[in-house]
Amino acid sequence: MLETLSAPFEAVAALMAAGGPFVLWIFAAGALMWAVILERYFFFKWRYPTLAREMLARWTGREDHQTWAAHQIRRKLISSINGEMDSNMQVLKVLVPLCPLLGLIGTVHGMLEVFDSMSILGTADARSMASGVSKAMNCTMTGLAVSVTGMFPLFHFQGRIRQQTERLSEQFKY
Repeated sequence: MLETLSAPFEAVAALMAAGGPFVLWIFAAGALMWAVILERYFFFKWRYPTLAREMLARWTGREDHQTWAAHQIRRKLISSINGEMDSNMQVLKVLVPLCPLLGLIGTVHGMLEVFDSMSILGTADARSMASGVSKAMNCTMTGLAVSVTGMFPLFHFQGRIRQQTERLSEQFKY
């Protein structure tokens, strides 16, 4: 039972050992990315409905809905909810494309090791080249895999923010 539970951790440790130091940075970026994704999920699940109801109650509790000042208050209420929905999305928008770039840096680093070993040995030994190329490809694969896992949530949350903002604009009637 314990072996089954520890297998994913051992696989990640093996990938880090095979991919070099950049795999650790990719996993750190992935962990931060998934922390933001979970935070946004819980925001939309629990905090957003309460926040939207509170702001809608503030708007419907006003007697004046027609003046310029009322329109500005409506715009501010919708904007504040939109700001809450958009919170931490910039971090997510940076981390999703950052992971493949870290993989690319790891790839270049691995290839430099290949060329370095070739220059030290003076020949193109296939074994020494294979280990460096393997390290390089592990970084590329890890960066792409981590990034792909964050793409769907990123686009999902962006669409949800647009949809909820439009819905709020319709609910806050003049």
